[in-house]
Parts: sequence; C-alpha cells; structure tokens
Amino acid sequence: MRWNKSVTVIGAHAEGEVGRVLTGGVLNVPGADILEKMEYLKANDELRQFVNREPRGCAQMTTNLLLPPSHSEAHAAFIPMQADGTHAMSGSNAMCVTTVLLETGILPMHEPETTVVLDTAAGLVKAVAHCKEGRVERVSLDFFPAFAEYLNAQLEVEGLGTLTVDVAFGGVYYVLPDVKQLGFRIGPDVAQDMVVLGNKIKRAAQEQLTVQHPEIENFNSVEFLMFTDMIDGKQSSYRNATIMPPGRVDRSPCGTGTAARLAAMHAKGLIEPNQQLEMRSTINSRFEASILSETKVAGQPAVIPRISGRAWIYATMQLGADPTDPYQLGYTMADTWGTGIDHVIPVALD
Repeated sequence: MRWNKSVTVIGAHAEGEVGRVLTGGVLNVPGADILEKMEYLKANDELRQFVNREPRGCAQMTTNLLLPPSHSEAHAAFIPMQADGTHAMSGSNAMCVTTVLLETGILPMHEPETTVVLDTAAGLVKAVAHCKEGRVERVSLDFFPAFAEYLNAQLEVEGLGTLTVDVAFGGVYYVLPDVKQLGFRIGPDVAQDMVVLGNKIKRAAQEQLTVQHPEIENFNSVEFLMFTDMIDGKQSSYRNATIMPPGRVDRSPCGTGTAARLAAMHAKGLIEPNQQLEMRSTINSRFEASILSETKVAGQPAVIPRISGRAWIYATMQLGADPTDPYQLGYTMADTWGTGIDHVIPVALD
C-alpha cells in the first residue's frame, strides 16, 4: 500500500446523524481564528472533497475537522465539512466531537461530568459531558445567542402559494415552515417529498428574505430549511426535519435548527426560559432542549439555548489515496447527490 495523502478519522453519530471526526493528518489551517479558518477551507475545498466525496465518503454524513482552539477559554475547535460545503456550527456534530475527544483520551474524562469548551466559527459552545464507567452517556450544549429574524413572514412559493414562515439564527440561518399548512406529518415515509418541498421553499426564502447577522458579517444567507411539527398536540414534544444539501433529511433532531426554533418560539411567547422540551427527529431520535436565559445581540432580543443528546463511536479508520488513483478528490453522481452541486468526474488514468 502506498498513499500520497492520508487522514485518521473516528466514526461517530449523534442520535442517528453521522458526524465523523478527523483527528489526524491535518496539522492546522491558516487563519487568526476559527471563522477565518472556516473561510480558508471554503476557498480551498480539497480537504472536504477528499474526505466527504465518494469513494471515501457519502452524502449522508459530516466530517468534522478537529483543530487547536483560537480562543483562550476553549479546549478544542472544530469545523463541520458537509456535502455542500463547510459550515460554522452543528449541534449534533458538537456532540460527536465531545464524545470523541473524551472517549479516545484526547482530552481527559472526569466522572460524573466533564466540561469541554468548543471554539466554533459561530462562537463558543460549552459542552457538558455526563460520563460513567469511561464513556460519555449524554452531552449538553450551551449555545451562543440565538435570535429570530422574521416571524410569520409571508413567502410566495411556486406551486404552493403563500406560506407563513419564521426565520431564525441558531448557528446558521434557518427558514422554519410548520408542516400543518402543507398537509403532511413528518416521517421517514415522506422523506423524499420533504426534500423536494424543502429545497423549493428554501430557494424562495433565499430570494425573498434578506438576513444579516448583526455582529458577524459572514452570516448573511438562509442556509437550511427545517420543517416543524408538534407531536399529538403536546405542548412539550415537537418534531423537526432539517433538509440538508444535496438532498437529504437530517437523521437527528438538528442542534442548530433546534436552537433557531427555540429563538422563534420564545419571540412568539410560546415558551419561557427553563421550560423543558423534547425534540424528535424523522427517525424518532430525541434531543432535550430548553432556554437558559434571555439576552441581546447588538440590542436585538435573543436567547441562550441548551440542547442535549447522545453520541456513539462506531469506527476508527484511515482514509487515503494511492498516487495512481484518478479519484484523488473523490466524485459525486446525481443518483445520490442530486443536481444541486457540481458533478466533476476526473478522466481515468491510462
């Protein structure tokens, strides 16, 4: 075996959503802080393509690049690299990263609780890992401020008419339509239909609703759509379905989406601080969610969300490429990756 590049990856998932953690093979990334490092990775996309595209990756996963922190209060930093590109933050992936850091011994584990401060491009996240007998049983995440940008906005969607949506920031910007107005309930049997509808609604939101984070210039677009629902009319149990590029449903209840939903619900007066909620995913996995406190971002009302869930390690692996392999950066095909991204197939070597 001869490789011209290789990385070490720990396979993990949080409530069903795959979040692999890249622990070796990348020394560092240029940039003064994690936001600048994220922008560097966006402009120099080879690493994401190498680890995420086929044959080393697939559309239904994230690879999290583990880095030294730039902030003095943080223990570690990470940047999620996903099918469509590199993003600022992910809640389910923060649970995977925390679990990997502690269960592999990269950071020391202390029972019954270990606090790990994670440096992300969207801000610091305090992760409290609940530990027992050498493993992480649950990770609770205290987020940076989340806030609502639009409440009950009217959105014109071709073929669907006028929809009422909220738009909120929970690490990235989400458009949040309630599925009742669309006539279906969230479930695995309608996953493909949700992808089609979700992409159409998100495109309309990107065209019609302008967003701009008041403190971070880089966050200025609606990146994801999350369908919202209530479970059997209960006021404490809800269901989420985030539609992720290139065309799939988040298997977890979605951490940053849940943070955005909490901010929108609080802005509407539907929930109060310290009220405990259950968020379920399309496959019925569960996050616990609440609002720790109210705050402000540049004078705008905001909240501090707390979201907790479970993550498990399922593999350790090395990913590499032989110098004769024509697919050095991998490939994508529209049968599984959809048509929303570039499909570049290199010419096979003779």
